[in-house]
Amino acid sequence: MSWFLAFVGFAVLIILHEFGHFAAAKWVGMRVERFSLFFPPLIWRKTRGETEYAIGAVPLGGYVRISGMNPSEDLPEEVRDRAYHAQPVWKRMVVIGAGPAMNVLLAFVLLFGYLALIGPRDPDKASATVDVIEKGYPAEKTLEPGDRVVSVDGVSGSPLALSDAIARHKCAGPATDGCRAATPAKVVIERDGEQKKLAIHPIYDPATERMRLGFSYADDGPREPFAAGTAFTQTADRLWFMTKETAKLPARLLDAQQRKEISGVVGSYEYTRQTILDDLADVLGIMALISLSLAIVNMFPFLPLDGGHIFWAIVEGIRRKPVPYAVMERSGVIGFMLVIGLFLIGLTNDIDRLSGEGFQVR
Repeated sequence: MSWFLAFVGFAVLIILHEFGHFAAAKWVGMRVERFSLFFPPLIWRKTRGETEYAIGAVPLGGYVRISGMNPSEDLPEEVRDRAYHAQPVWKRMVVIGAGPAMNVLLAFVLLFGYLALIGPRDPDKASATVDVIEKGYPAEKTLEPGDRVVSVDGVSGSPLALSDAIARHKCAGPATDGCRAATPAKVVIERDGEQKKLAIHPIYDPATERMRLGFSYADDGPREPFAAGTAFTQTADRLWFMTKETAKLPARLLDAQQRKEISGVVGSYEYTRQTILDDLADVLGIMALISLSLAIVNMFPFLPLDGGHIFWAIVEGIRRKPVPYAVMERSGVIGFMLVIGLFLIGLTNDIDRLSGEGFQVR
């Protein structure tokens, strides 16, 4: 069931993104030839009015085909005035920008609903029972699921306080990937009704920039919904932070360590599926962030992304004459290579995680 629910969630994101293009194109009077969920070969199609609605066999996205996206396209006389490239620049920008705008709106609605109606868990009120133990970390050889962490270096309390105590340990030299703490964390646990004292050396995790033992807790605390005003400001703040971080994606491609942290379609799907299994309520927050990421990545100024179409529309507006299609085609090759490169990096990282420690969602 988790696979199906994750699939439905992603399908909804795609449909709403493409619906933004579709609705805007209809509104400004363009002719929409096809509205498709997923890519060809088509496994279902139905024509209503002048538009064909279809479902493809390759579940990697969707598209809206508008007449005249290629200026050299041969169109019937009665259609030419409604072709994409026959429209003013502002109409083209509205149609292209409507897809990402729909994803931003959806992200805001989902995250606001999550914060106002469900609420995040309060880590200060969480239990300290060990749940998931990550492979390759010190906890793998010392802790067991179900252990209750009583204290770390004499510090007791919430999982947040215990994690901070672990993070105070430092490597002997500079903090590098997997470096071992110079001093052990003195961990007291309760297992089968008996307390045990353990000395465990944390290691440095570059992904979190903290010293860790490598486990998560079973209970993240009770949920506390925010008041509407607080939920609104928190939603805006969190989406803005996510926007800035996602916009750094091109720079992250140049850093070998940060490049390993990039997830692709498989990773996003698996995070969503595991979140459904772990705590269905958290899916709203996850889908909000994925929807926002989809909008931002689509706005990068490279063809065939939406941002590439907007970029060339702006160039045309500045030049006050159409940009030669050959120029856009050549730039599209570069953009396509960048998109494929990003896809392959994300896919490679996802495969490494699936074959290694898996996707840790908690």
